[in-house]
Amino acid sequence: MKQGHPASGLEPVVAELLAGPWSPEKDFLYGTTSFAAVYAMAAHLRTVFTDRNEELVCLATEDKGLIAAAFLAALAGGPVLLLPHALSKQALTDMQTATGVSVAIGDVARELPAGMEMMCPEWDMADPAGTVPLANSGGEVLRLFTGGSTGVPRLWAKTSTNIIGEALFLAEYFAVTRSDRIVATVSPCHIYGLLYSVVLPLVTGASVVPATPAFPGEIVEAVTATEATVLVSIPAHYRALRGKPSLGPFLRLALSSAGPLDEEDNNAFCQHNPAGIVEVYGSTETGGVGLRHRGRGEKAFKPYATVAWNLADQHLRIRSPYLSPDLTLDREGWFVTGDRAQAHGRDGFVLKGRVDSITKVGGKRVDLEEIRTLIRAQAGVLDCAVLAVAEQGGRGHRIVALVAGQGVDAPELRRMLAARLEPHALPRRIRVVDALPMTASGKHDRRAMQELIR
Repeated sequence: MKQGHPASGLEPVVAELLAGPWSPEKDFLYGTTSFAAVYAMAAHLRTVFTDRNEELVCLATEDKGLIAAAFLAALAGGPVLLLPHALSKQALTDMQTATGVSVAIGDVARELPAGMEMMCPEWDMADPAGTVPLANSGGEVLRLFTGGSTGVPRLWAKTSTNIIGEALFLAEYFAVTRSDRIVATVSPCHIYGLLYSVVLPLVTGASVVPATPAFPGEIVEAVTATEATVLVSIPAHYRALRGKPSLGPFLRLALSSAGPLDEEDNNAFCQHNPAGIVEVYGSTETGGVGLRHRGRGEKAFKPYATVAWNLADQHLRIRSPYLSPDLTLDREGWFVTGDRAQAHGRDGFVLKGRVDSITKVGGKRVDLEEIRTLIRAQAGVLDCAVLAVAEQGGRGHRIVALVAGQGVDAPELRRMLAARLEPHALPRRIRVVDALPMTASGKHDRRAMQELIR
C-alpha cells in the first residue's frame, strides 16, 4: 500500500519559521549573506512564482542561500522544488524528461536542455521588508532526483513534515544553536547536504560556510579559517584527510554519510580530532535512520528516537516520519529497506550489506559483499566495488571487480580469492584503477563503473 502523509504537528513550527528569522542581521552564509537577505529573496521568489503560476521549479544551483530562499518559498505555498543529482546538461535533461519542468533557477547561467528557461534572481531584487505568507505546511515541497549509485534514477517526493521534522530532531540531538558554524563538503542538492547545510541552519540560526570544499587542503582551510564547529562530510573525503593535521579546537561535531566509513579512516581522523566522527545511516527516500560513533566504542547503529525498526529475514524494516510518501509499505505498515542487518545489543543493528548484493551465478548463490570484504582487506587496496554484470543475451550474470589502490597486483588478488571462494564466485575480471568513480553525493557511480569494467 502507498503510505499517506504522516501527521504533521509542525504547523506552529513552520508558521514561526516563515514569520521571519530569529536574528535578521546574523549571517546565514558565513561572511556574506544575512538571514534577512534570505527571507527577502524567499518573498521575492514566492511572488514571482505566483505571478507565473509555476507548479514545478528546478534548482539548478548549489548556492545554499538561494536554495534556502527557494525552500522557504515552497514552504509558503510556492511550487514544488526539483533537486537534480547533478548540474550537468544530461542530468537536467533526465529530470525534464521525467517531470516536464520548464523553469530552472540558479546563480549563474548554464547549459540547459531545450525548452527549459533559466532564471537568475539577483539579491538586490528582493525587498528587505518582504514577508513570506504562510500556506499549507504539511504537503510536498521537494522532489529529489537520485542517480548513479544504483543505475536507476528515481524521483523521491519529500513533504515539509519529512524535512522540517528531521531537521528539528537533528537540531535537538546534536544541540545545534545559532553559535554554530557549519562546513559541508557535500552538495546541498542532495538530501544529506540539504538537511545539514540548508535546513538545519534555517531552524537553528546557525551559519553555514558558502563554499563546498572537496580537496583535503580546501577542507582544512575552510574549517580552520572560519573556526567551524560542525563538519558535514562523506567517507571519500575522510579518507583524503588521512595524514592531515587537526581541524582545530573549535570543531565539536563531524558527520559522515552517503556510504560506509572505513574504520581505519575513522581512527585516523580521531587521532587528530577528539570530537570523532558520527556516522549517519539513511537514504534519500527514508531520511535518516540511525547513528553510530565508533570513537565512543559504538559498533552498532542506534536508530533515531523517532524511528521504529525490526528485522524480517535479515531485511531491515522501518517506520519513520521521514519516509517519502512515494514509498510502498508492507501489509503491516513497515517499509522494507534494501539493506540486510543483524540485531546488536539491546537497541542497535549492524549492517550486513545490500539485499541486492546477493546474486546467483549458474544457479548458485554469490554474496558480492563477501567478495568486496576480502579484497578490501588486502594491502594497498583503498576501495573496491564488486558488480554482477548481465551477460549478453540475458544468459545470467558474471562477477567483476574494480579495485582502487597503489601497487595492487590483480593476479595476486585472483590467487587469494581462488583460495577462499568457490569457483563460481570468482570475479571473471579484476581491474585496478587509481580511484573509483563517484557521484556528486559521494557514492559509487555504478554506471561509470560498468563502463570501466567492459
